Amino acid sequence: MNIMNDMISVCLFPQIFLPLPLHDKLTNKTMRISKNKFVAVTYDLNVGEGNERELMERATRENPLKFIFGTGMMLKDFEDNLSGLAGGDTFDFSLTPEQAYGERNEDHVMELPKHIFEIDGKFDSEHIKEGETVPMMSSDGNRMNGSVLEVKDDIVVMDFNHPLAGEMLHFSGEVIDVHDPTEEEITELNRLMSGGCGGCCDCGDDACGCGDDSCGGHEHGNGDSCGGGCHCG
Repeated sequence: MNIMNDMISVCLFPQIFLPLPLHDKLTNKTMRISKNKFVAVTYDLNVGEGNERELMERATRENPLKFIFGTGMMLKDFEDNLSGLAGGDTFDFSLTPEQAYGERNEDHVMELPKHIFEIDGKFDSEHIKEGETVPMMSSDGNRMNGSVLEVKDDIVVMDFNHPLAGEMLHFSGEVIDVHDPTEEEITELNRLMSGGCGGCCDCGDDACGCGDDSCGGHEHGNGDSCGGGCHCG
């Protein structure tokens, strides 16, 4: 499961892994994290308490989390804990559900008519099946991801809670780069953040718009890519 403000498959952040340019391979140890700086960090994300903690996501030096600080890409409290750090600095902090993705809300589990998942008059059984995460869009244009809980005769039961809703999030990692973003980096990050859902279904119902919080695409504890974590989604 990765941190951008509203990131899922589970992704915490819509995850943005761009190859570091040559000049970024040397850690910038003088510039500090502040608004509009390009930031690259590694981190482990563990959820739970005490002995129940579980590694959900990992961003490595080869595939760090990259974002432009203070532009709404990431959870505010995540950024607050990084503010002022420089390349080479480490961090270790926790976010409560209130600071991250809120408590789980059973009102965000919905029954949707099966016909909205039809393509050319046929139900999309290849993608709409139990356990799948599906990108969707509400009638007012909000994008969110929903997890398929059950497929019935006429309805599909979807869960629009963020996968990390109700969880304590524990981050530990290192700042590996801070610099003024290049035009190329700004363009690429904007492209990734504004990219279409790719085959979204239109719920046609404002009730679907519970998800502003979906995240990005890091490596999970099980080796899978989440597609949803620290981002604002």
